[in-house]
Amino acid sequence: MKIEMRNVDLIRPYENNPRNNAEAVDAVAKSIAQFGWQQPIVITADGVIVIGHTRLLAAKKLGMKTVPVHVAEGLSESQIKALRIADNATGDIATWDYDLLPLELKDLQAADFDLSLLGFDEDELAKLLAPAGTEGLTNPDAVPEPPEEPVTQPGDLWLLGAHTTCPHCGEVNEL
Repeated sequence: MKIEMRNVDLIRPYENNPRNNAEAVDAVAKSIAQFGWQQPIVITADGVIVIGHTRLLAAKKLGMKTVPVHVAEGLSESQIKALRIADNATGDIATWDYDLLPLELKDLQAADFDLSLLGFDEDELAKLLAPAGTEGLTNPDAVPEPPEEPVTQPGDLWLLGAHTTCPHCGEVNEL
């Protein structure tokens, strides 16, 4: 794969791009500023974006004059259209492993890494970093049904701290 630097003014967005990118520009700009360019913009031979519309907008926001590009070669017009859609759609198919993601986030947090660079909003991060709990899983006023076979049987003696209770006589004796 050949990657070259190209002037941002020579790269043109695809006019029928079906993806809405505006909401992601700030997050991608932060990512580029923090990590640099790790993935080039993919363009056609005549400079039209196949993959990377948001990266181009982020580069312009950052005031960059040149960006890395890869010129897609050997693809038909239909393949280019399909690649443009598939690149975005396949990312939407993937899901997070919510057992592992909080662990990774906590490791980054412990390393004093700026979690705002990851693309999650503050509320999402708070939920992901919150300890797992049971709050809200049951109604505190709910009374469970009695079991078919009770644990307590006639003649049982219950120890309640420093007291004993006789279920047959209602007496409470001090120990």
